Amino acid sequence: MNVLPLIEAKRDGLVLSAEQIQALVTAFTRGAIPDYQMAALLMAVYFLGLNADETRALTFAMRDSGDVLTFPKDSSRPVVDKHSTGGIGDKVSLPLAQLLACLGFRVPMISGRGLGITGGTLDKLESIPGFRTRLSVGEIVKQVEEIGCVMCGQTETMCPADRLIYALRDVTGTVPSIPLITASILSKKLSEGIEALVLDVKFGSAAFMQTREQARELARTMAQIANESGVKTRALLTDMNTPLGRAAGNWLEVKESVECLEGRGPEDLRELVIECAASLLEQTGRCTDLPESRSRAAKVLASGEPLRKWDQMLAAQGADLPAYRHQLQAVDTAPVVLELKATRSGFITRCDARVIGEVIRDLGGGRLTKEAVIDPRVGVDALKKPAEAVHVGDILCRVHAASQDAADQALARLWSAFIVADTPPLECAVVHEVI
Repeated sequence: MNVLPLIEAKRDGLVLSAEQIQALVTAFTRGAIPDYQMAALLMAVYFLGLNADETRALTFAMRDSGDVLTFPKDSSRPVVDKHSTGGIGDKVSLPLAQLLACLGFRVPMISGRGLGITGGTLDKLESIPGFRTRLSVGEIVKQVEEIGCVMCGQTETMCPADRLIYALRDVTGTVPSIPLITASILSKKLSEGIEALVLDVKFGSAAFMQTREQARELARTMAQIANESGVKTRALLTDMNTPLGRAAGNWLEVKESVECLEGRGPEDLRELVIECAASLLEQTGRCTDLPESRSRAAKVLASGEPLRKWDQMLAAQGADLPAYRHQLQAVDTAPVVLELKATRSGFITRCDARVIGEVIRDLGGGRLTKEAVIDPRVGVDALKKPAEAVHVGDILCRVHAASQDAADQALARLWSAFIVADTPPLECAVVHEVI
């Protein structure tokens, strides 16, 4: 394929046809287009964008570059999923998948790894001894049918175009493009064969979209294309200036997810889990309105059934349950745990998610390159959150580190994440807007 005319057309702001985009994606996936030419095209898209038709065509072409999951028809068990644009302490997917399965949904939750300060669901799951995230298409479908949910990584044969294109975007500075983000996210989600989708689009200091306006634009673009493809989709705009929950770091987030399934844990985590489940109940017509949906989701979450579903999923995906339970019961699993204590009394007015995310990354809990090895033990927990009162000597957070030196450095940096003032700030809603 001669891709030069397409590069020139997009460079000059012209519109590419669906057929041209399909041919481009197919040829690149087959290795018929060199990386340097695709990189040039991506840079043109980064600066000049894609219109709605082009973005839709790119999404579908990437989805169709590999296998698309198919499930037996069963109107009583809709196939649904949730996607988050990522943040610090964002472990919603772990309890949510189990809750959705217990609400009668089928959930093929195919997830990704963390990069930079943003945590990845697969990294969290792989902190569980023996848990297997690499499954075949056949294994995914079988487990979803039998258990109701699966949490695993993208197979080699699902959306290969996205994997190749994202690798180029990552090294050419073209990641922050709404059309390219939309195509990347939705191509993977639409390849799951789902009927409904809820999107958690973050904004704030530790989010990919820094402002609410940027998050709204991304949410509208994704929701429009997904709905046009026949997948009932709703987007929630949520705040990521402050970490979600009180723990961030792979194993610490698993522990907090289990607490949520046990009916304990942070209220903001519980609220967002219930809100996502309630939205899908309403989107699929299983409840008539959101108040009814929230009530039903909260009742099932409190029943203990999702916790039993979690254990069932762990067993199905190879987890070493005795080792997992031993790890879960341990007070601390990192070699060094230090406390950051308040030096004045007042109210927390800032708990900066970006600072905390950067500290966790540098402790070894995140990665700067896709090849980096994660240390699942490290992180920050016992976080005090905005509007909470503190007194001198109260714990603002705890650092879990692999060494004393690393813990000391992290503790020194974490001072800048917190502000204590005389008066509390206005309380911030978990969900700011629904699109």
